Amino acid sequence: MDLYYTREDEEFRARVRAWLEANLPREKLETLEQQRAWHRAVYEAGFIGMGWPVEYGGRAARPMEQAIVGEEFARVNAPPTLNGLGIAIVGPTLIHHGTEAQKRRFLKPMLTADEIWCQLYSEPNAGSDLASLRTRAELVGDHFVINGQKVWTSGAHRADWGLMLARTDPDAPKHLGISCILVDMHAPGVEVRPLRQLSGSNEFSEVFFTDVRVPAEHLVGELNAGWQIAQTTLSYERGGNTLSRVSRQLALFHRLLQVASRLERDGRRAIDDPVVRQKLGQMYTEIEVLRYGSLRILSRLEKGIRPGPESSITKLYYSEMDKRHQELVLEILGPYGQLIEGAPSAYALQDGVAYGEPGSWAYGFAYSRAGTIYAGSSEIQKNILGERVLGLPKELRADRMQAHPATQAQAGGEGGA
Repeated sequence: MDLYYTREDEEFRARVRAWLEANLPREKLETLEQQRAWHRAVYEAGFIGMGWPVEYGGRAARPMEQAIVGEEFARVNAPPTLNGLGIAIVGPTLIHHGTEAQKRRFLKPMLTADEIWCQLYSEPNAGSDLASLRTRAELVGDHFVINGQKVWTSGAHRADWGLMLARTDPDAPKHLGISCILVDMHAPGVEVRPLRQLSGSNEFSEVFFTDVRVPAEHLVGELNAGWQIAQTTLSYERGGNTLSRVSRQLALFHRLLQVASRLERDGRRAIDDPVVRQKLGQMYTEIEVLRYGSLRILSRLEKGIRPGPESSITKLYYSEMDKRHQELVLEILGPYGQLIEGAPSAYALQDGVAYGEPGSWAYGFAYSRAGTIYAGSSEIQKNILGERVLGLPKELRADRMQAHPATQAQAGGEGGA
C-alpha cells in the first residue's frame, strides 16, 4: 500500500482548492433552490459522480481523485450537495445491476439533482435484521402492487424516487424472497410522514404504501435477487467517503483544540489540564487509525476491487469513535456544549474564534448516536467481521433455536442466550 500522493495527485488537490476558494458560498444555503444551485455548480466543475462512467454523466476519475475532493470539501466545511444517498449508494447499485434503459433514464438526472433519491429499506420490525421485512410487492400483469411501511427513510420528504427492498415471494426463505424495485415517490398511494428526531431535525420519515402500482421494468436485477443487490448497496454505504470522514473528524478536533485553549475550567484553561491533554492526544491518535483504515479501502478501489468486509471494520470504528469524540466535546465544554442552534449564549463562547455554527456541538453529540445504527448497527458489523473475517460460528438466533430443539436446550430454552 503506497501511502504517498503522487505529483499528479497534489496538482489535482491544488486545482480543487483553487476552485473552492473562488466558489465556496459565503452565506448559509437556506432554500432548496440555493442548495440545488450549489450542487449544479459542483457538478459542472466535475466534482460529483466523478467515478461514474462518462456515458452516464460521470468523469471516470480514479478513486484517489474522488477521495481528494472529499477531503478538500470537508476541510473547508463546504455545504453538502444534494442527493447524497442517490449518488453514493443508489447510482453505483444501478451501474452494477441496472438495465441499460434504467441507467439511461435515471443516472444523469440523479447526478444533476434534478431528481432526488431515498433508500426504502428499514421497517418498524426490520432494522438490523433487514431480511425480516414485510412490505409486499405483488406482480400483477406488467405492474408490481406494493403495500407496506418503511421507516427511518432519510430525505423521503423531498425525494422523487426511492430504491426499495420488498418481499415478492412470501413462501421463500426470508433472504431469498426479496426484490429490489425503483419506486416513484409521487405515485398515488405513497404517503410520507416526517419524524422529529432527538437532534431537533426531521430529515427522517416513515413512508406508507397503499396499492402503489410500479411498472415491472423498474425491477432492478432478477426477481427475488434483492438481497444480493442490497449487499452492493450496503458495501458502498459502509465503505464510501472514508477519507472525508477523516477530514470531518480532524475539523472537529481542531475546533475543540481552539476552544480548549481559551475556555476556563476550574480557574485555568482547559488545555492546561493534563487529563484533557491526554484525551485530546488519544482523540488525534484514533483519527490517524481511521486514516490508515480508509487508505486500505482506497487502495482496493484503486485496484478496481469493490469494498468487502473491511468496509465493516471502518464503519464500526468510525461510528464508535465519533460517539466517543462527541462525548469528549461535551465533557470539555460543559454546559456550553449543550446549547442548541440559535441559543443567544452560544455566540458568547466564540469571541472572535471560528467555532462553527452556534449550537452545532449539541447537534453533533445527538446525531453521533445515529452512526451506530445506520448502514447496519455496530452489533451487525461485529457479526459480519466475526463470521466473514474471523471465521467464527454464525450467531445463534431465536429462529434457528426453534428449528433445532437440541440446540434450543443447550441455549437454555426460550429464555436462553
